[in-house]
Amino acid sequence: MQTYHVAEDIAVFGNPVTTFPDGINEAFTALVNKVPDGLNRSYYGISFIASGHIVYIAAAEEKERGEAEKYHCEHYTIEKGDYLTVPVKDWRTKTDTIRDVFHELMEDPQADKNKPCVEWYKNDDEMLCMIKKAR
Repeated sequence: MQTYHVAEDIAVFGNPVTTFPDGINEAFTALVNKVPDGLNRSYYGISFIASGHIVYIAAAEEKERGEAEKYHCEHYTIEKGDYLTVPVKDWRTKTDTIRDVFHELMEDPQADKNKPCVEWYKNDDEMLCMIKKAR
């Protein structure tokens, strides 16, 4: 486990995956196809518990103000600050183990369990599992 510092809030846009855990790949594919520069931006998975259920958001980095509205998506913010992280190499072959990585992160006493879990898809090979550190 490592610490990663997010220097500024990250504006993202996307929509909840209504069929979670199924439908995540389709949600990201639809999002990539929706924006003109496709894969030339960062993508994130944001998850949290609401009313006893996991809410999962497939999200893209907002490069220009107003993209959320332009692409008929919801706007979200990934808060700046320090995050506990675990990198996952070759993540496409390990999607069934991602929840275990987040369980490990959540067990750390430094984890802020009131903040969302964040998946940062850095590229086709590496994904960073992140949970904000408590102050």
